[in-house]
Amino acid sequence: MNLIIRMFILFIASAVNTTDNIDFCPTFCDCTKWESTKTVSCFETDVLPAFHPSTKELWLVETRLTSISQDAFANLVNISHIYISDDESLRSLERHSFHKLPKAIHIEIRSIRSLSYIHPEAFKDLTNLKYLGIFNTGLPSFPALGQIRSSRDDFILEIVDNLFIREIPANSFNGISETEITLMLNSNGLTDIQPFAFNGTRLEEVYLYRNVDLVRLDERTFSGVISGPTLLDVSESRVSSLPTIGLEAVQKLKAKNTWALKKLPPLRAFQHLQSAELTYPSHCCGLSKLKRRRGSSPSPHPTRSSPYQYYYDNYSCPPSGECFSDGPYIVFPTEDPDEGFDYTLCDDNQEDQGVPCTPLPDAFNPCEDVMSLGFLRVSVWLVSLLAVLANLLVLFILLTSHYKLTITRFLLCNLALADLFMGVYLLLIASVDLHTRSQYHRYAIDWQTGAGCQLAGVLTVFASELSVYTLTAITLQRWHAITFAMRPERKVRLRHVAVLMLAGWLLCLVLAVLPLAGVSSYQRVSICLPMDTDSTAAMVYVVTLLMLNVLAFVVVCVCYVHIYCMVHNPQHPSSRGDASMAKRMAVLIFTNFLCLAPISFYGLSAVLHRPLITVTDSKVLLVLFYPLNSCANPFLYGILTRAFHGDVLILLSRVGLCQPQAQFYRGAQPDMGKRSQGVPCPGAYIPQILELRRGRDRKDTKEEVIKQAGPNVLPSTREN
Repeated sequence: MNLIIRMFILFIASAVNTTDNIDFCPTFCDCTKWESTKTVSCFETDVLPAFHPSTKELWLVETRLTSISQDAFANLVNISHIYISDDESLRSLERHSFHKLPKAIHIEIRSIRSLSYIHPEAFKDLTNLKYLGIFNTGLPSFPALGQIRSSRDDFILEIVDNLFIREIPANSFNGISETEITLMLNSNGLTDIQPFAFNGTRLEEVYLYRNVDLVRLDERTFSGVISGPTLLDVSESRVSSLPTIGLEAVQKLKAKNTWALKKLPPLRAFQHLQSAELTYPSHCCGLSKLKRRRGSSPSPHPTRSSPYQYYYDNYSCPPSGECFSDGPYIVFPTEDPDEGFDYTLCDDNQEDQGVPCTPLPDAFNPCEDVMSLGFLRVSVWLVSLLAVLANLLVLFILLTSHYKLTITRFLLCNLALADLFMGVYLLLIASVDLHTRSQYHRYAIDWQTGAGCQLAGVLTVFASELSVYTLTAITLQRWHAITFAMRPERKVRLRHVAVLMLAGWLLCLVLAVLPLAGVSSYQRVSICLPMDTDSTAAMVYVVTLLMLNVLAFVVVCVCYVHIYCMVHNPQHPSSRGDASMAKRMAVLIFTNFLCLAPISFYGLSAVLHRPLITVTDSKVLLVLFYPLNSCANPFLYGILTRAFHGDVLILLSRVGLCQPQAQFYRGAQPDMGKRSQGVPCPGAYIPQILELRRGRDRKDTKEEVIKQAGPNVLPSTREN
């Protein structure tokens, strides 16, 4: 009864409110634009009023309708634009809500969170419709719109910000338009698009922008399409792969900030690609090999720019001038039919080299294999195998020796283990290079962002820092043994060194793991080194690593020079042992310098944003200089020493080989287990060496002291 009374009042009121050009203007409506555009705007009404048949544009804003009933706009034979927005009560669009509106070209439904149902025939026989937009509703499923049957060219369907729509089923767009259709399906709650979703359509452009839950496109997503799409946009989604079929007509591909899309389909999937906007530079490396074709588009129309301009400011406002929400709005074209065509693509059938693509490869990600030069590809295998085999041999001999574990043996085991890790890192890099040769662009993102590169980065930083740390500990231990040889109370015990090395392992492990926690990154380059210095923390981290290495090198140099000065007596001619020891020290210092100096120098220049070499050139340092210590250490500290030879012979004697030579080492050198295996390692002979330093006060010559001390005063020098 109340509803009947209210409708009667509205009818009487509308009859009073008249102008020269309109018989009545409904209550709660604004007709100020009637004379110019035949526009009616209604606000805060809970009943759909009767409108004049001449109405061309209708705005229903902040109304309280519960549904749009059947044939609600049937009498509006001249209606062209219908806008419904910000209704908190509208729950459904009933059958034939928008039915046979011959002049309707634009229908827009926006910001109706209560809308949960659209009848499959709500939009039916709208042959002149050019645009349908459904924004920010509560729809739980994709609406069935196959009864529209528009015959207008370049139909646009825009379904945006519908967070409860989870999937697009098969045949969802079949019957919407008889000609080309542009689909703008941005910012929905989509998680999946079913096979044959676009079946029976002529696709122009497909936008799937900012569907943050969309993780995959089925291989048959575009199966059954009549033509197209010419543009595909999956930017800012979680799509991890694109279908390999159905993309033949794509001329423009957009996948910006699509971090999960680490691989593109094979190049043969893009037969007519003209440009691409992607996430990773390595993808553009692959597309640079694709030749851009001219004049061979499978589309029924020539290649042309988009017929509409899309703006993401405030959408078009009702005549009252007040806007109620933000979102995209569209300006329809006014140019002549030939305007907008790019005839430069139609002048011949020649092929142009390369497809324009962004982001372009940069200094950190050039278009090249992991090992870009032929000699590096061979060298990395030789160096890595040498480092792995030599250090495995040292570890095996030391751990199987029957002698007591001494400080020197313990430190050498740690050094060999660190250098072994470096060899494993190089083997990993070499294996990846072999697997991805000439096709690295297809695997680059999977490798650099995957667990393999993270593991390689941790291995190389941990190995290099632990190796430098252990070399420094060995040097300090030898220096301490000589300097405080006459102070038994200051003798270093094995437990002290064990604690020192435990601290070193923890320190090196922390330094290696920091990039995994966001301080710098191993993902920047193909060789998985922490070369990211964009942030202050990353820059401090890289500088700290380089300066620690420089400091360790200085300590090693100072200690060895001091050791040589203590052992060498300038009052007398140099002995052959002095010369041999000096040569070995020179080799140690030189190998450390070759390993650390180039890395530190070029690394610091890059940190200061003044790089002197490219990433390609830095791979030469990686192969020839960076692992130099890992290859040299097992020889200088183990394999080339006489004590190591004895350990090998004794081990072979256990299987019946080299027994006479092993017996010689057992008999002649019973103290081998306590002997140092490095350079120099005075050990138990420190008192006799110190006698050399007092040569000027005593009248004994160095030769006499050595003769008195026996044949093993300088084992490390005589082992050469």
